[in-house]
Amino acid sequence: MRIDNIPFGTTDWLSVSPTTRKGDVGEATWRTQQFGDIRVRLVDYSPGYVADHWCRKGHIIFCVDGELVTDLDDGRSFTLKPGMSYQVADEDGAHRSHTDKGARLFIVD
Repeated sequence: MRIDNIPFGTTDWLSVSPTTRKGDVGEATWRTQQFGDIRVRLVDYSPGYVADHWCRKGHIIFCVDGELVTDLDDGRSFTLKPGMSYQVADEDGAHRSHTDKGARLFIVD
């Protein structure tokens, strides 16, 4: 990834207007900033959340709080806990996430 044409700035994530997206179960609340082609999000997942789709987009994801399980279409499964991250390239296998406890993630894609 190359980052161009983004002047230095700070983000007060609590002042970014949230949007809510329904999952198969529960919901995800996104606070999103767009910097050219780079989307940066702080996302809160409700307890019991299950994604409503298999995603093929690349991400870098950092778990701020809670716990998130990501299943891959090849049968593997990974659990993120606070302080952990994962990264995946575009089209590098479909992934779908869920959480029993809820989670807060910082996501760059």
